[in-house]
Amino acid sequence: MENWLMLLLLAIAFTGKAVVVSAAAAAYESPQFRVVHLESDFEIRLYMEISWMTALVRGTSFENSTKRGFHRLYQYLQGANRNSTRFFMTKPVLTSIIPSQRGGSPSSYIVRYYLPAEYNNKSPPPPSAELNLQLDKWKSHCIAVRKFSGYARDDNVEKEKDALGSSLGKRLMQGVDQNQYYNYSIAQYNASKHPTGRINEVWIDVSGFADEGCPV
Repeated sequence: MENWLMLLLLAIAFTGKAVVVSAAAAAYESPQFRVVHLESDFEIRLYMEISWMTALVRGTSFENSTKRGFHRLYQYLQGANRNSTRFFMTKPVLTSIIPSQRGGSPSSYIVRYYLPAEYNNKSPPPPSAELNLQLDKWKSHCIAVRKFSGYARDDNVEKEKDALGSSLGKRLMQGVDQNQYYNYSIAQYNASKHPTGRINEVWIDVSGFADEGCPV
């Protein structure tokens, strides 16, 4: 029952609309990974190949941009694509923050929907042109992950990124490009109306981390 409720709330939270789902949607699919390095406050995960459908959003607010981007992605999930294919919800909803070239607040965000693993080896149906969505395929690589609870908001996501960057700098300086600290993503696993037991993560790409299994 809880899985059903979470799925409904996630769609409602980002779109403001109710949605009917089937029993098959009760189990969420997520990207596959294995942990290759573990610390008390973060871990390094080796992710397999991942396919995302993405929405680029111009703006300076993480929260508003995530909602706007997911609204477009939600239409794709509900059949706004060439084959009118409907997709089940997956997790997490991932928002990548693109820093401004002039410094200061971010100027754009990429909101990502994880495409089920079957689309790693085949192309998903193209989205309707008016949605302005793009397919993005990630090769297998390592990501540093720091978990945090509560809500991911404009006033805390950068602090969480800085905390992860500080931990990486202290422990893994030789394996991490310092410039990557400014490019990060926020993974959200719960609907906004799910107030307790929330799981969020900040992700930083650590390609080249010299640990077992991480591609250089």
